[in-house]
Amino acid sequence: MKVVIDSAIPYLKGVFEPYFDVVYQPGVAFTAADIVDADALIVRTRTKCNAALLDGSQVRLIATATIGFDHIDLDYCSRNGIRVVTAQGCNAAGVLQWVAAALAILSRRDGWAPCQKTLGIVGVGNVGSLVERYARLWGFNVLCCDPPRQSREGGNFVDFETILRNSDIITIHTPLDSTTYHLLNSDTISLVADNGVIINASRGEVADTEALLAAPQTLLLDVWEREPVINSQLLEKALVATPHIAGYSAQGKANAASMVVRAVAEEFGLPIRGWYPDEVKPVERCRIDWNEMCNSIDQYADLLAESAMLKSNPAEFESMRNNYAYREECF
Repeated sequence: MKVVIDSAIPYLKGVFEPYFDVVYQPGVAFTAADIVDADALIVRTRTKCNAALLDGSQVRLIATATIGFDHIDLDYCSRNGIRVVTAQGCNAAGVLQWVAAALAILSRRDGWAPCQKTLGIVGVGNVGSLVERYARLWGFNVLCCDPPRQSREGGNFVDFETILRNSDIITIHTPLDSTTYHLLNSDTISLVADNGVIINASRGEVADTEALLAAPQTLLLDVWEREPVINSQLLEKALVATPHIAGYSAQGKANAASMVVRAVAEEFGLPIRGWYPDEVKPVERCRIDWNEMCNSIDQYADLLAESAMLKSNPAEFESMRNNYAYREECF
């Protein structure tokens, strides 16, 4: 059996070698010829898993070490009997702590306390629900928008327009699909107060670049349209600008690796379902008050320093992302 693995996914070297012919290569470099005889692929967002890649192959499992799946043609995979597994929730705490660091930067810059601000969360899944939990703990007034959850559960959700009109800070945590593509555009952004704040750590295509360039609001961005090539004007405009690493904690990456190993083990009957990398120590979620978080978060996620590095070297976006020194989770 053969498995092809994105070489930028950490912790996996040596795990599958006792059971597979293993090939490691950059995710952007996967070709149909490389994977034609593969039984499984382990990928990130950089590998477009579609007919062009998969036609004629014997692939029966695609495990992506990401929470998103917009890089995978799910309809094609379903029609061709290819199982798709994601690592949903793996990096929720890492993204939470990136958002926390962003909020701390804003608070220090503008001199406000959480009780003075309304935080609007768009997308309240694994990441958004964790952001909601800590935002309420810290004293923010919180508004939540999640139409799929609202249709399933009811509850105290509000619509997107309410978020736009009534939030001081909007943070986006949606998947990318036909309903969220350019969710932030010139029309929707016009409903946000000019002195408002937009945070996007979901997918770049959720926001229209041209609309962001014209927006008067403060922008804090981890994701960009057309990555790894990013708009230089938008890069300079953003208060925080990082290379799609919001979820890049050691624990988040270890969780993702563990989840894809489990998926492959279940599919092929391997005795490694409970594998977790020895070099990473899991972190339990714990309470932390606002002042303690603000005073300590830069030790774990210094977003202004990371932004300065990207702004100085935008052409190194992909290298920075692939060689990022994973942060330790701290709460």
